[in-house]
Amino acid sequence: MRVLIAEDERMLADSIAEGLRQEALAVDVAYDGAGALERLQVNDYDVLVLDRDLPGVHGDEVCRSIVDSGALVRVLMLTAAGDVSARVEGLTLGADDYLPKPFDFAELVARVLALGRRSRPADPPVLERAGLRLDRARRQVYRDGHYVPLARKEFGVLAELMRADGAVVSSEQLLEKVWDEYADPFTHTVRMTLMKLRRKLGDPPIIETVPGAGYRIP
Repeated sequence: MRVLIAEDERMLADSIAEGLRQEALAVDVAYDGAGALERLQVNDYDVLVLDRDLPGVHGDEVCRSIVDSGALVRVLMLTAAGDVSARVEGLTLGADDYLPKPFDFAELVARVLALGRRSRPADPPVLERAGLRLDRARRQVYRDGHYVPLARKEFGVLAELMRADGAVVSSEQLLEKVWDEYADPFTHTVRMTLMKLRRKLGDPPIIETVPGAGYRIP
């Protein structure tokens, strides 16, 4: 899942981003409305965590732009105003969910994950294929019953390959869904992560390279 945080309080934005990255999500950050709109035009996000009171381009305008464009990104709106009328107004603008500040971070994570499930066809909580068992909620992976400890990016890559259900996933698709905007598409990041992932999963090799196309788990 890829998430955009649009929040002008830099410490709060960076804190939210780092916390979501700990959940194995790819996260980008914009500190104003114009920056959020620019990133939304370039990248496909599953969820936008949107502060309503952004400077420059207001959060309301960002939300309206998303609705007008027909983008599939789900919007979780944040605001310091917690009264019912403010919540109703935010949802009327096109937000999918609403969370007043201050909030409990665990609740924000739960809401982001719930919106992410709505942004694309729902995955089962546990993915199984070719002797692999991937528990998304617990972030645990087993191969033939044996636990395999994985780093966050390794887990994210494996989850995308298993979600593909045997289809080929390109390096570009993996970069889009597992890494944030600072990942250099011309580096060997994906290849190196796959090399480590293959080594941890052990023999016989389970991830197949399709020359010129990408990777798959047959």
